[in-house]
Order: sequence, then structure tokens, then C-alpha cells
Amino acid sequence: MAAVTTERLMAIALELAGWSAVPGDCAVYYPGARISHVLIGIDVGSAELFMARQLGYHAVIALHPAGRVGPFWEVYRRHVGQMVAAGVPYDDAEAAVAARIAAMQADAQRENYDHAASVARLLETPFLAIHSPLDEVGRRIMQGVADDLLAQRPNATRADLRDALLALPEFAAARTQIALPLGEWDAPLDKVIVAHGAYASPDYHIARAYLTHGVNTLVCAHFPLEEARWLANEGAEATGGAILTLGHIATHSVGANPYIARLRADGLEVTPFSGIIGAPG
Repeated sequence: MAAVTTERLMAIALELAGWSAVPGDCAVYYPGARISHVLIGIDVGSAELFMARQLGYHAVIALHPAGRVGPFWEVYRRHVGQMVAAGVPYDDAEAAVAARIAAMQADAQRENYDHAASVARLLETPFLAIHSPLDEVGRRIMQGVADDLLAQRPNATRADLRDALLALPEFAAARTQIALPLGEWDAPLDKVIVAHGAYASPDYHIARAYLTHGVNTLVCAHFPLEEARWLANEGAEATGGAILTLGHIATHSVGANPYIARLRADGLEVTPFSGIIGAPG
């Protein structure tokens, strides 16, 4: 059976995303080698690390950071690139992320970033977090579904996009439902952007920037209902704007499963848990 290091596990994720550098929401908390049996889940803490050791796994991978040791707020700035690519002016895109980045920097001051990492060290259990690279893999898949639908059916509606996404095994298996907190199901899609892979889902400021600069349908993992109401009160819904929310767990799983498939193709034994759904085998 094949065996790898924690560094190789990280490198494979970067290869799938097409990235060269480890972003700030990813880390190897405790390194290891000769890894052939991997446990991977969305959320991993002390109990899961102890369980993994008891069950004989060689390494544990979390999608959500279990201790933010890098400049994770820089990952949120990836929203800027996504907005600019969709037609939002650069200055407006930067302004849309500024307040939340400042809040993230402040929040980092009070976090116990070493909690789970210290448990991994005591247990001598290799442990790493891989977040935005896998979300980027998922973003491309979901954007591809939207682009393919519009290429085949230019008059497709938001309901049609929901149905197309439900063909993905992750959304078919999800206990949550794809929702539309802003907009109408029978309205045309027009221009669709999947905003994902930037540490956290869009907030009011990012959504407003998209919807006021030509994006008709914004797709993301989740969105605060109160902020959707703010946008509706400002007229975003009346002018045809919409926000389609897919569900946190299912959306993460869309990016995690290709990674799991790659590890298995390389000869590793991989067990998904803690929220990863729709994985084959």
C-alpha cells in the first residue's frame, strides 16, 4: 500500500486547486510520514483526534481550520479577485471586504489557536487542515454546472439551476435544501457567479457589490437571512437579483470528494466522516 507524508497530502490539494502556495487557512499542525490510512472530516477537534488514534488512523485531515495560525483573513480577500473577474470595479470589491477583514483580524486576538494542535502533538497524531484549496475545487465544479446549464438553455431559471445542482451526489445526499433567500425561483438566471473558496461565504457587502454590477444570480454556501432582507428592502429583488444558498456541509463536500478520490487513486485508505457526504465507496 502507498504511503505519504503530511506535506504530500497538502501538496496534492494544492495541485488539484492549481495553487503553488499554502494559503493562510491551511496548516500542518503535527507532521508525519508513512501515512497510508487517513481520516478526513469537515470539523475535527480533540475527541476526533483521540478517536483516530484509537482506531489506528495514521493521519487526520480537517477542512475547517482547527487553529488559525496563518493570515487567514488574506484568504477572504480572494473574494476581491472573484468579484473583479465578474465585473465589479476593484475599488468597490476592496471596500466590500474591508470591514469583515478587520473583524477577522480582531477576532484572531482572542482565539486559542493551539488547542487541537496541542492534542495532536501529545497523541503524536499527524494532523493538518486543508480548507480553501478544496473549496476552490468545489467552486469550479459548481460554476461549471451553472455555465453548462446556461450554454444549453440560455433561458434557464433558478429552479433549473437547483435541479442541475441536485444531480451532484453531494446535494442529492444533503439533509438541507437548496434555498433562495432573495429572488424568485421562476426568474431567469442571466449571469451566475458561484462565490466560494474564500474562507467564508459572502456577506451583505459582497452580495450588494455583485448585484449592483451585473450579476443576476449569486450562488454561495449560506447567507444571513437578515442581510438578504436588507438587500430586498434596497430593491435588489425588484430588479431581478437573487441569492441561491446551497448548504454548508454539502458545498464543502463537493470540493472534498475529488480530493478523496485522488488519495484513493494514489493507493491510500481514506475514510470520510464529520459531515463529508456523497463520497463514493
